[in-house]
Amino acid sequence: MTRIATALALTLAACATSPQSPDAPRDVTALALAPYASHEECRPLAPGDRLDYRFTSTAPVAFNIHYSEGNAVVSPITREAVTADSGIYQPLEAHRYCLYWEAGAEAASLDYHLAVRHAP
Repeated sequence: MTRIATALALTLAACATSPQSPDAPRDVTALALAPYASHEECRPLAPGDRLDYRFTSTAPVAFNIHYSEGNAVVSPITREAVTADSGIYQPLEAHRYCLYWEAGAEAASLDYHLAVRHAP
């Protein structure tokens, strides 16, 4: 009986620590952002894909969705001093797109959800 229990525990541990798919929806709760700290989540997207996102924050944050093109950073969506936002972003070009939050002078607690829906 001890060997079976050990094998079961090891199997459950392996399942619990297996990495998620990079395209799996992501829900984060109470992510602490110290004053002027930032957090970024990135995903590869192509034309026809959809990036569904929403967030709330306990204090105003700067938010953007951006990608790099050569030495330039392009931000198709930018919000300043917001405590919530949501939307569906549909890229026109294939890039690695990043959602970026930055706290201001006040620390913030951030809750967010993102999901990628790839074009068929």
